[in-house]
Parts: sequence; C-alpha cells; structure tokens
Amino acid sequence: MKLVIAVIKPFKLDEVREALTTLGVTGMTVTEVKGFGRQKGQTEIYRGAEYSTNMVPKIKVEVACATALAPRVVEAIQQAANTGAIGDGKIFVLDVGEAVRIRTGETDEAAL
Repeated sequence: MKLVIAVIKPFKLDEVREALTTLGVTGMTVTEVKGFGRQKGQTEIYRGAEYSTNMVPKIKVEVACATALAPRVVEAIQQAANTGAIGDGKIFVLDVGEAVRIRTGETDEAAL
C-alpha cells in the first residue's frame, strides 16, 4: 500500500477530487495548511487578492491506496493541480506498513 500526500493550491481542490473520484478513489483526507517553498517572499494571488507573505495557504490531500493504483493517483493529481505557475505544489509517495479499519478490524487493502 502507498500513502500519496499532495500539497496543492486551494482553488484546485475540486478538480483534484473529481480526478481521484474518476479513478475510483473512495476516500481522502484534506487539511488546510500554510507553508512556503521556492516562492517564499514572492507575491501570491489568493482568492483574487495579491499579497506578499512568507506563509502561503495550501491544501494537503492524503490518499491511501493500493500500490498498483499509486502511479495513476499521482498522475491524476499532477494533471488536475497543474497551473504552470510557481507554487503548484508537491506530491510525496510513502510506503504504508499496515492499515486497520477500527470498526471491523479489517487490515491492509481491505481496510481502505
């Protein structure tokens, strides 16, 4: 199993969600986060307002999926979140050692 973590621009969330739903992804965790990368100290446009800051608002999307599905998940996120501008975000893929569904006790891919 893999855990795909994507940090994207907030206005791209709906497009990313639709792309993942099309792939058959049944669940994800979404968190509002702030941070900076190479664009630190540069002007950013957020909800139509232009401002300069060290911490830029982003969305973190986490998807646990089968190892075979992970490359398609990464590709879908990359295509849906791409604007071609600085600050589009990053995608990280991590190995998952074990997953357990609390309610039923199912483990690993059955728990997803």
